[in-house]
Amino acid sequence: MVRLFTPRAWIDGAWADDVLLVSDAGGRWSEVTANCPPDQRAGAEAIDGPVVPALVNAHSHAFQRAIAGLTERSPVGEQDDFWSWRDRMYRVALSVTPADLERIATQLYRELAVSGYGHVCEFHYVHNDVDGRPYADPLAMPMALVRAARAAGIGLTLLPTLYMRSGFGAPGLRDDQRRFASTPASVLHIAGQVNALRLPGIDAGLALHSLRAVDEGAMREAVQAANRAGWPIHIHVAEQQREVDDCLAHHGKRPIEWLLDRMPVDAHWNLVHATQATADELRGVRDALASIVLCPTTEANLGDGVFDLRTWLQLGGRWSIGSDSHVGRDWREELRLLEYSQRLVHRQRNVAARAAGRESTGEVLFDGAVGGAVAACGTPCALQAGAPARWQVLGAPSLDEAIFSA
Repeated sequence: MVRLFTPRAWIDGAWADDVLLVSDAGGRWSEVTANCPPDQRAGAEAIDGPVVPALVNAHSHAFQRAIAGLTERSPVGEQDDFWSWRDRMYRVALSVTPADLERIATQLYRELAVSGYGHVCEFHYVHNDVDGRPYADPLAMPMALVRAARAAGIGLTLLPTLYMRSGFGAPGLRDDQRRFASTPASVLHIAGQVNALRLPGIDAGLALHSLRAVDEGAMREAVQAANRAGWPIHIHVAEQQREVDDCLAHHGKRPIEWLLDRMPVDAHWNLVHATQATADELRGVRDALASIVLCPTTEANLGDGVFDLRTWLQLGGRWSIGSDSHVGRDWREELRLLEYSQRLVHRQRNVAARAAGRESTGEVLFDGAVGGAVAACGTPCALQAGAPARWQVLGAPSLDEAIFSA
């Protein structure tokens, strides 16, 4: 048992004073008491500074940490966009071994923990060996990530990713995608095996790479199994305009439109990016109770576009943040860029606060990142009894100052 006392803590979307925090032997909060009198907090460790929950990083490709900062040069006269970046990223994906992945992920997860993340959702699709053959042990790569998370002291939701084809209507994968090849049975097996380990702070769900990479029948098979197990479901969707155009050409519908029409989207679903979503699609996502995962530093780095946060907040939609390709690894940077991109689009200030009908932009952004945690990993990220005892000292008197005074 650990007993902590802080003069100020962020509880249920507001600051509370004189807070006693007690965790149990299983690493969860057993008591969170505001306005705690001196006699009840005697002997507790005093924390110097405001305490807030450690956040969930809802979207990570750990191996991509190895190329962060190394793709910022472009041959003169050649086009450089998401798709050209992807080709360079594939070259790294083709070479990383389980030992490499463990080293990269351990460094990354430690960086994330230091910055104030307490849990990471790992969207994992490098399944096979460098020749594209399944490893003799299908958990070779997943367990490298599990060991990395445990070494870094961060929670992990592993999301084995279904990846079957190179594009809409394609017969299979390209040769440079051979390590991603998987089936519903293979990814469900990995998730089931990781969950069967029952390691503290470690669990698994399901990821579908994208509509372009998974056909409808396989998607439905995997989703039905995940729903029976109660797992979170993640999918890249509507990140790039080309993806939208290709989906329209193949299905006659936009990606999110198709997903809402053809799949049982509900509160377990996490739509990653949704950069190209329309207002009507966002309304449909909200009505389905699904969550959106935003990755502002990666979306900016790749030139994806700007998510319509103002509409999403006005709708009362749930969302979370992720560092994705890890060009940025600090939640403050993600939230700051999320707000600043809205200001550039709308030519107004404090867009998030105004859309949410509140005064503090920092508080709106932080609460949003907190609120999507249950959808992302099935576990709340909050200072409340029963939640994982993962916390951070803010390092500033307010959330506005913490996010916007870097």
